[in-house]
Amino acid sequence: MRRSAVARKKFKLDRTIKSNDMRSILSIGIIILLAGCKTKPFVKHSLEFEKVADQCGGGVPGISMNSNLNGERFEFQSCVDADFKKEQITSSQPNDTTVIIKIERKNSKQALYKLTIDIDAYPRYHLLVLDGDSIQMKAVEP
Repeated sequence: MRRSAVARKKFKLDRTIKSNDMRSILSIGIIILLAGCKTKPFVKHSLEFEKVADQCGGGVPGISMNSNLNGERFEFQSCVDADFKKEQITSSQPNDTTVIIKIERKNSKQALYKLTIDIDAYPRYHLLVLDGDSIQMKAVEP
C-alpha cells in the first residue's frame, strides 16, 4: 500500500515542525547555559536577631554553623549596642577566599543578642572573619 500524496506531504510537514521545535529548544537551552556561566563575584547576607539579656555577661560561647546549597548559616551570641539595628552589620569579600562580617558598635551601653547570619557568596570562601575572629572553612565528610 502506498501513501497518497496528501498523506506524504502531511507526514513531511509534521516532521519539519518537530525538527524546528527541537532546534528552538536546543538553541534556548544553549543560550541559558551560556548566560548562567557569567556569574560575577558577590556576597550577600541576611540577619535575624533577638535580645537575650540586657547585660553582656553569661552568653553561650561558640558559633553554630549549618551549610546547604544556598550558603551558610551562623548562629552565635554577641554583645552589641543595646539599640542594635540590622544596618550595623556589613559584609564584604575583599578577595576570592575571604568574607568579612563587621558589627559596628556605636555606644557604650551593650546588651547580649543572639545573631543568626545567612551568608551567600560567590566564589566560595575559605576564611570567614566574623567580628574580628577568623574562622577557617573546610569540608568535612560525614
